[in-house]
Amino acid sequence: MSTMKAIGHRRPVVLDAADALESFEIERPTPGPRDLLVAVHGVSMNPVDVKVRAAMAPEGDQRVLGYDASGVVVAVGEAVSDFQPGDAVWYAGDITRPGSNAELQLVDERIVGRKPRSLDHAEAAALPLTAITAWEILFDCFRLAEGDGEGETLLVIGGAGGVGSILTQLARRLTKLTVVATASRTDTRDWVARMGAHHVIDHREPLDASLAELELAPRYVAALTHTDRHFDAIVEAIAPRGHIAMIDDPEALELARIKPKALTLSWEFMFARSMFQAADMDAQQRLLNRVSALVDAGEIVTTANRHLGAMSVETLLQAHGIQESGRAIGKTVLNGFSEAAAHVAGPLADPAEA
Repeated sequence: MSTMKAIGHRRPVVLDAADALESFEIERPTPGPRDLLVAVHGVSMNPVDVKVRAAMAPEGDQRVLGYDASGVVVAVGEAVSDFQPGDAVWYAGDITRPGSNAELQLVDERIVGRKPRSLDHAEAAALPLTAITAWEILFDCFRLAEGDGEGETLLVIGGAGGVGSILTQLARRLTKLTVVATASRTDTRDWVARMGAHHVIDHREPLDASLAELELAPRYVAALTHTDRHFDAIVEAIAPRGHIAMIDDPEALELARIKPKALTLSWEFMFARSMFQAADMDAQQRLLNRVSALVDAGEIVTTANRHLGAMSVETLLQAHGIQESGRAIGKTVLNGFSEAAAHVAGPLADPAEA
């Protein structure tokens, strides 16, 4: 039996537990009919990595964590039509399958795109999950089309996070929306401005008052963090018949408050298509290819902001800690097992200067 290295957990656990993450040898996977077998060269950290480690028990002896990945196809299933060995790809994976914190990973070709040529694997790995989430907020939840939004405003709550960073860029490049993003610290405000926000407001202050000062009533609100904390202000500030899209998990919201303005409230969960084998799963392949082209054309930039070097238990624990701190800016990335650990850990160059 051929084995490979992987990192994950054996039980739901807090970060400072001795067994928060473990390295183990597992069987090398074999592609199913629509699968690509990918040598993982770059990964990044997302809130879902932290949530799964802390709250979800493995179905077997262990769970391999990790979602975002960039790598090279080494084998394909018999029904694969869009890729071949040697192709450089990027994807966010499927929450129901083993993750990207491994030497090799299986992923359905329908949720895989072609990696941007202008980025290295770690820089590329910063984008898939958040780009899919942001794209689906704009074009599935809000039902906008490219070029829409003239005279309308989008409020992005949590503008310096991974989703906020790419959502702001996509909204600026592909729509005519006025983008208002929230940030509080000097470094996060500067980052959000570099991502392209027209206005930056402080989410420690009442959002409705800040928007009133700008004389803006957003038609669209992307509630990316602390929706319950900001819900009253959102409902006060949003335009009638507006739309709120959430990605977090508020414990309770007073939904009756949205009725007088006839608001729409929806959740975005980018794993839904792969979890339920949706008929339009390949929409994620198409959007990843579109985002890849935008990157290579210089229209958007990677949101990688810190590189921790080679993937190991120690560096992944550090990445989980950064994510849990609530102070992460953009994305934290690492080289995969299949990538030589040539990158020196540390902050990356200013994306605006890349």
